[in-house]
Amino acid sequence: MRLKCLVVDDKPLAIDIIADYIGKIPFLELAATTTDPVAGLGIVREQGINLVFLDIQMPELNGLQFIKIAGWQCKVILTTAYSEYALDGYEHDVVDYLLKPIAFDRLYRAAEKALQAFGSTDAVNSPQRQQIAPLQQANSTNYLFVKTEHRIQRVNLDEILYIEGLQNYVSIQTPAERIMSLQTLKRIAEQLPGDDFVRVHKSFIVALKHITYIERSRIFIGETIIPVGDSYRDGFYNVISLKP
Repeated sequence: MRLKCLVVDDKPLAIDIIADYIGKIPFLELAATTTDPVAGLGIVREQGINLVFLDIQMPELNGLQFIKIAGWQCKVILTTAYSEYALDGYEHDVVDYLLKPIAFDRLYRAAEKALQAFGSTDAVNSPQRQQIAPLQQANSTNYLFVKTEHRIQRVNLDEILYIEGLQNYVSIQTPAERIMSLQTLKRIAEQLPGDDFVRVHKSFIVALKHITYIERSRIFIGETIIPVGDSYRDGFYNVISLKP
């Protein structure tokens, strides 16, 4: 499986760097490049582009506006020099967010995430893009950014004990604090590595490394008791049975 790629950036040098990187990755194919985001939308539609490496700050049409218009037609990896757009990007369901200057190994990991997001050759060829199941996409970093009431906060994955869904909010529990973020449990699940986190209930995701013990369909993390939902029980026990 090879992903057809488009690079959209108003800086020709940035295009050259990313295009060179794409040429070194066997499962990527560079279909086109452009400095014009409006033209880029046409290329996505006409050439069946799978993956767009997209700058955010561009004239006429910025990257986030591009994503809204393109919709389901392609996956997007954002490329920018400005970290403050990270949360906006994830809220638009981008595959990854790369800060310039971009190192080859970082772009390679992002490309692997894109490949996993398609999941199969059928998903690449289908006009209706398939979404990867929660907790199956590998996170290429050891942290994530979440939007709280007053700021965007970095949360180290190793410190997450469990996550609870509360309607349109999630509560992320660490040993030091409880972090509230306006997003859904499904959305945050898509950012977590499936080897380390598992959804055990419609309202809970737990970090496997922090489980103290399990007793009668209840998970104990320290003093906290988390229920295992009936529809999640078999999947959960299958996951822990595979752990060494």
